[in-house]
Parts: sequence; C-alpha cells; structure tokens
Amino acid sequence: MRITALAGTVPAALAQALADRGVDRDRAEAAAAGGETLRLLLEGLAEEDAFALFRAGRATGVDCQTGDGWAVLDGTLARLAGLARPDEAGPLPRRLSEPLGRFLAVRQETPAGWRTARRTILLERPCVLGILNVTPDSFSDGGRLATVDDAVRAAAGLREAGADVLDVGGESTRPGAATPDEATELERVVPVVARLAAEVGLPVSVDTRRSRVAAAALDAGAEIVNDISALAHDPAMAGLVAARSAGVVLMHMRGTPQTMDAEARYADVALDVAAELAARRDAACAAGIAREAIVLDPGLGFAKTVEQNYALMNRLETLTALGQPVLVGPSRKRFLGAATGRPVHERDAATAAACVAARLRGARLFRVHDVRAVREALAVADAVLAG
Repeated sequence: MRITALAGTVPAALAQALADRGVDRDRAEAAAAGGETLRLLLEGLAEEDAFALFRAGRATGVDCQTGDGWAVLDGTLARLAGLARPDEAGPLPRRLSEPLGRFLAVRQETPAGWRTARRTILLERPCVLGILNVTPDSFSDGGRLATVDDAVRAAAGLREAGADVLDVGGESTRPGAATPDEATELERVVPVVARLAAEVGLPVSVDTRRSRVAAAALDAGAEIVNDISALAHDPAMAGLVAARSAGVVLMHMRGTPQTMDAEARYADVALDVAAELAARRDAACAAGIAREAIVLDPGLGFAKTVEQNYALMNRLETLTALGQPVLVGPSRKRFLGAATGRPVHERDAATAAACVAARLRGARLFRVHDVRAVREALAVADAVLAG
C-alpha cells in the first residue's frame, strides 16, 4: 500500500487526482470544490441553538465547538451546506439553517467582475490599480506630479507597466495629514481625471471622501469612487454612487487620518474589520448600489498597528468570505518598513511580496505605486495557483 498526502488547501489537487483515476472532470471538480474546508464562528446564540448545532454537527460530520453564546463549525463545504438544508428534514431548525445558508450562498456568489459606470472589469486575473497622487504631501510621492502634464505622463507609464485602473487622489490620507478644502481638492483632481479619461485609455478611479469631488470627477470621465470612509464621511456619497452606477471601493478605517492611529483597538482585528465592512457593504446595497459594483478594502495602515496589518493579511479569507472582491493597498506602507528596515522609497520589493501573500489568501485587486514589479510578482503567484 502506498499513502500520498494531497495538498489539502488546493482543490485542484483533489480534482486532478480523481480525474487521473477515471472520474469525469466535471464530477471531479465538483467533488474538489465540496471538499474545501471552512471554519465558521457563529455568535449571539441562545443555549438551545448552540446545542442544536453541536448535535447536528455530530450527525453530519461537522466538528462543532460551543461556548457561552457562540459556536465554531469546522468542516467541508459540502457538509456545511448539508447543515444549511432548508427543508423540514434538515438537521437544523430554520432559524439556524437559513442564515447559515445565506452566508454560504453569498460566499459562493462573489462577482466575477467589477461593474463600473462604463464597463465591467473582469477579475479572472489580478486587477492592478496604479496610484496617481496629485498632492504635495502624500507619504511616498507627494509633490512628484506638479502639473497635469506630469500626471498624464506618469499615467501612461503605469499603463505600459501593466496597470488596469488609474486611481487619482487629491487628498493625502497619511496619518496626521491635514485635510485640504474642497475647492483645492477639486482643482487638483478634476483636470487630471479629464485628461486621463480622454487620453490614456484606462478606467479612472477617484480617491475621495467628498461627494462633490466624486461627482465632478465622474462628470470628467471617472467611473469608480474609492472612498476611504466606506461612504460614511459624506451623507450624499452613497446616493451619488448609486445614481451614477459607479464602481466603488469601500475601505475600512476608524476615525480620520488625524485620529486613526489612536483607534487601532480590536478584540480580534480580522473579525472586527470583517463585521464593520459587512455593515458598510449592506448600507451601500440598501442605498441602491449593486453588489457587482462593490469592492472591499481592509484598509492596511489605516487604524491598524504593524502586528494588526500582518494578522489581517494572514486571515484575509475572513474578508473574502463576505462574497465581494477584496482589494489590498500595502504599497510602501510603514508596516512593510517595520519588517524590512527599509525607508519608504525602498519598499517596492516588500510591496510585491505583500501583494503575493494577499493573492494567495484570495485578494483580487491591488493598489500600488510600482505596477511593473507587482504585475510580475502576481503573474508568478497565479502560475503557482494554477499548478
């Protein structure tokens, strides 16, 4: 007898092993997908609900640990789906099976593309957003793009390096940065967006918290709003994004750029960030924004300590399980310097490494300065994932 370990976290390994042994390819892939293992934390449970989960888990082969008001389910996707059966013969009462079923369904229905105001950007391969900061005080590249012509030349360079989207920001959001007035932000952003939309040939995203800036940028040709407050800063922003059918990035942050470092207090950073982003996603949907238009960003470096940033990246599946594409923006940030000892302008290799780590944890979009290095690193990561 020969015993061989299959790669337990790689469904393709099981699918290939079954197909090589005569199992129909479609059946092999379905079996591999159902064999994926999930670990789910359920909170806010009554005592009888925790007991019902424990009993149903024993009957269906799902490991269940329980405590005061909580349970952890650990099992394959197929067996967890069995727990969520909604019919009368199902192992759980409807008050438990229905929310479990909804969670699993949303996780399985992550949009394959990102719908913007002008197109759908397919996410079969990593989507790279090239950063264009038209500010004098951004932490990495403030003041580098002094004129609109400078920004257009830089955007053309990002396009040639492999960028899929250009992300234009007129407000520095580094810790402690001063907030420009609205007129200044408009003056910085709108002429650049108009030229990029007309000349560079890539989708343009505007990085702003203000609805008037977003509206002017959309009028000028932008098709995505990247809001570090997840639409919470400006009450008019959600309605604007919905009315214009724009794509939107909902980023996690607590406080403001001036106060966020003091807000990095979490019981569990991955669980807390996921819960807060899920609430912002639900608010966006309630405002009329389509799920296909929404991308989630954990906000690396925003109200997070060095250790919390790395924990969040390591547990990114907690966010991808929300059923929305996930974007990460680690580019040249302080937590990378803490690991490498490199100053801000020497962190591009660390940025590429962080993007690869996030890709292997399920991220689909990457907002970076050095597009070429990250595009090449992600090509290697995808080759590994396809192996």
